[in-house]
Amino acid sequence: MAAPRSDEDFLRNTGGMQPELLAYCYRMLGSVHDAEDLVQETLLRAWQAYGGFEGRASMRTWLYRIATNVCLRALERRERRDLPVGLGGPDADPDLPLAPERPGHSWLQPLPDALVASAASAADPAAVVGSRESMRLALTAAFQYLPPRQRAVLILRDVLAWRAAEVANLLGTSEAAVNSTLQRARARLADAAPVADEVVRPSDDAERALLDRYAAAFESSDIDALMALLTDDAVWEMPPVPSWFRGRAAIGRLVERHCPAFFRGSRVLPTRANGQRALAVYMAGEDGTYHAQGIHLLDCVATTAPDAGAVAHVVSFHDAGLFPTFGLPLVHRGVLVP
Repeated sequence: MAAPRSDEDFLRNTGGMQPELLAYCYRMLGSVHDAEDLVQETLLRAWQAYGGFEGRASMRTWLYRIATNVCLRALERRERRDLPVGLGGPDADPDLPLAPERPGHSWLQPLPDALVASAASAADPAAVVGSRESMRLALTAAFQYLPPRQRAVLILRDVLAWRAAEVANLLGTSEAAVNSTLQRARARLADAAPVADEVVRPSDDAERALLDRYAAAFESSDIDALMALLTDDAVWEMPPVPSWFRGRAAIGRLVERHCPAFFRGSRVLPTRANGQRALAVYMAGEDGTYHAQGIHLLDCVATTAPDAGAVAHVVSFHDAGLFPTFGLPLVHRGVLVP
């Protein structure tokens, strides 16, 4: 007769799974806050059923089955999360007032890299690069256009590289049904996020240098220096503001007219999210302190050489509520130290 399963057994067998479960739930929901809640619900349900776990499937498969069911149920009650670029074309004139925020609208959120860091993948540079690409914000946004079941199949098969038989077993269906669902999901994803030429990323050193120059230009309110870092057709969006803009000239006028942190004074702190470089921006207050203003997520591309780059896309999340998720304070006094 098998010995009773203890809480210590459960924690030992599931503790290392939390980061990848969080990444999975995030890809499904597009919200770091929702994903954290659903991982906790997954682990609670697993703990409650742990005494009956017979080991017919691996612990990983069992947890993913629970997480998938939890996510699918949650998606029945939630609207799609998106970014401003998913709502229509760019605004024409940044000198006009921005479109008003949409109360209650659900926006895509960034996922801090630190929450899903894996010691195993860190030992393999190729795994690190692949993991970063699979977490990029644009891809996560595209996932949200898929029906929930298609979303789960596509993530499990194409992102996590599960075999069709494994996904069929997890979902309680046939391999033929999984393959059919996967083909529909791929076609729909191609419509939602058409792939142009393969994007070439700058080297890590070039990206770091680009981030440093971006931070310096922002803190010194140097609009010319900031714009010089952008590609000609760069995109800038600012959820929860629905307006977004394309092109260096339009973005320059937008920042000067509508970005108070830029012209009032700011301090920035480097971070990472969705496998991309990011900056936490603090705006100067009247009391001499700096207050959380937003997270700038940068999409960088290589330019004339592998060691050079430019910023092709900025998503400026105007949500101070994200700062605690990044482990950052809401108020900073004095100089920010990375």
